[in-house]
Amino acid sequence: MRATLRWAHSDLRTHRGEALFLVLATAGIVVSLLLATALFGYATNPWQRVFTQAHGAHVWLHTSATADTGRLAGLDGVESVAGPYPTASVTVASRGSRASVELRGTAEQPSVGRPLLTSGHWLDAGTPDGVVLESRLARALLAQPGDTLTLPGTARRLTVVGLADSAEPRYRPGEQPGLVWALPSAVPGADGQVIGLRLTDPGDTDYAVQRAVTVLGAGAIGEVSTWKQARAEAQGDNRLLGQVLGLFGVGALIAAGFAVHGAIGTRIRGHLRDISVLKAIGFTPGQVVRIFLLQHLAYALLGAVAAAALTEALGSRVPGRLGDAVGVWQGLPGHTVALAAVPVGAVLFIGATTGLAAWRAGRVPPVPVPRPAAPPGGRLTGVARRALGMRVPPALILGWHQAFTRRPRSLGTVARLALPLLLVVVAMSAWTTIDRFHSSPERVGLPTALTVRADASLSDRDARALLERDPQVAAAYPGVEVAALVPGQTATIALRGLGTRAQPYPYTLAEGRAARGPDEAVAGQGLLDLLDVRVGDWVRMTVGDQPQILHIVGRSIEPENAGRVVSTSLDTLRENDPGLRPTLYQLRLATGADPHEVADRLAESGRGHLDVHTVTNPADGLSPLRGVVLGLIAVLALIGLIELLTAIGGMVREGERDLLALKAIGLSPRQITAITVTATGCTALAAVLVAAALGLPLAHWLIDAQGRSSGIGAGIAQGPPLLLLLPLGAAAVLIAAALAALPAARAARRRLADTLSAVA
Repeated sequence: MRATLRWAHSDLRTHRGEALFLVLATAGIVVSLLLATALFGYATNPWQRVFTQAHGAHVWLHTSATADTGRLAGLDGVESVAGPYPTASVTVASRGSRASVELRGTAEQPSVGRPLLTSGHWLDAGTPDGVVLESRLARALLAQPGDTLTLPGTARRLTVVGLADSAEPRYRPGEQPGLVWALPSAVPGADGQVIGLRLTDPGDTDYAVQRAVTVLGAGAIGEVSTWKQARAEAQGDNRLLGQVLGLFGVGALIAAGFAVHGAIGTRIRGHLRDISVLKAIGFTPGQVVRIFLLQHLAYALLGAVAAAALTEALGSRVPGRLGDAVGVWQGLPGHTVALAAVPVGAVLFIGATTGLAAWRAGRVPPVPVPRPAAPPGGRLTGVARRALGMRVPPALILGWHQAFTRRPRSLGTVARLALPLLLVVVAMSAWTTIDRFHSSPERVGLPTALTVRADASLSDRDARALLERDPQVAAAYPGVEVAALVPGQTATIALRGLGTRAQPYPYTLAEGRAARGPDEAVAGQGLLDLLDVRVGDWVRMTVGDQPQILHIVGRSIEPENAGRVVSTSLDTLRENDPGLRPTLYQLRLATGADPHEVADRLAESGRGHLDVHTVTNPADGLSPLRGVVLGLIAVLALIGLIELLTAIGGMVREGERDLLALKAIGLSPRQITAITVTATGCTALAAVLVAAALGLPLAHWLIDAQGRSSGIGAGIAQGPPLLLLLPLGAAAVLIAAALAALPAARAARRRLADTLSAVA
């Protein structure tokens, strides 16, 4: 054991830089995997906690005020019900902010779907105008207990007495109204009611919705929301961040394992005589294997422990969502297990790849086998000989020949070096795609920047005139959005009528064509998946008592409502309902206009008659991904550097046997150095080309697959521009050549006696 430790200590002193890189790379990999675990827990557990503690309802049905919802309590599979509660759709304002809300009347705190108070108190008769706000809505309105809410256009005032968390779909400006609980007396003129169903088996959600619609009648159903939709919305961007971190963490771990495997293999080839001496003095094959295995396991263990300690101590202090995720994750039951399992798994994987390479060291015979006079495939090809005859610099020809003489080994080196570069290309594609959402939102399903809702006092003509009067409003598209029951009556989708045939809405199409004729529509990927239809099919849906049959002629990129949207023109919807008037306007702004400034200006000119919101960009929630991508690129660069140094060391050692011959034919030390530098540059160039050729299609496939799974749809992927890829590839090749120059120059100037001993 003492001899083993002394040999390991000597080897560490010789390869300090390589050991440091291995420790740092392992630490970066483990940190990314731990952050991915934290984000997955943060995405799922907060909503699940609220749903469990609130005894949440699995289905919420919004119905007409006259629907006989009491019959739903007797349906098979319904464990209990919440409500029915009277509801009214109103707009509230506080501190200059406005929001569309659902005012829900309840005399007592519900037992099913119970709001979880976070501050203040529940409703009481002593404050008849008191309300409790859902937490996300309260943050949007900057409201706290004791504040007063106004209802624009009326003299009514509501007093905030409490804030509460809810497991129902959360408030989204311009898309999903917020939730406000009030006493029934504070909900005069209720225009509907809502009832929640808690099921004995959550897996029967679709069947329960179908039965409820059958009992009440399709005309009585306004909207249906389920616990699955609420959970998906709550997970949102956090789950995507976790998937990105996990994907790149696993990819970096595999790349690190291959890099360690290649490093050990190269060092074994360079220490054949040392290993033979160890065996000659009594080391067993198992002891030789343990030397390499324990040494690299120690590096991996040091990096993994450091990563776990840093994540545990400082993770919650990271600003933004990552810090919040780590803080929540540290309080979850499985936190300790994950904190230990992730580093242990990473160390074991690196240990497995190390063991495969170290096993070769155990098979080295005690007596060194003489090296062959010429390696297989070592002769110059005819093309190379003709190039030398044409006075092409010999360093270029011999360097290319040295890089690819031993094909299996050369291909392995190129593959190990290309893997981290491939992941860097994928990471850059993710970065570019996020930038595309901000720089060119019209190409990813966001052609408009503002959503405006006008109250009933403004006619369509007056509202459009008021909006188009602003010099920075390029176009105002009138529209309506209603909830429609899908075939089978198991869920509701968003049916939108935007623009007119004279002024069509500029949908972003990924497939098919725009809807121009009667009954033509475009749909999001989420809707196509939900109904199991394709472009070219006809679909039937129900809006109230009115059936609507549409021909899907295109697939649009839909960032909203998980892609469960079918869109047509306002004229098409008016064919079924001639009296239909617009309820919203989508505004396309002039180039360079600030949406927030235009929104403030329109709200001021509307004098309380306009409710203006900026369109939510899904990339806004992915801002932490930029820092994540930079960190992952740094980790991958470390792994690539380890593999590059390994390849350089192998080439220098393999070139020692040719040193005497090269000097004998008259090559100077500078030319001999150039051969190794050229060989290294050619290897790096081949790795860059492989990474670009495989990385770009892989990035498009991964990003589009994520788009399909989220309902947005394929077609959002954007690869990095050529002006960025070319400098990146050139930098990789130049760095490889620069790193090879110093060891190659030292080897070329070795003494004759040293060269003879290396060849012997």
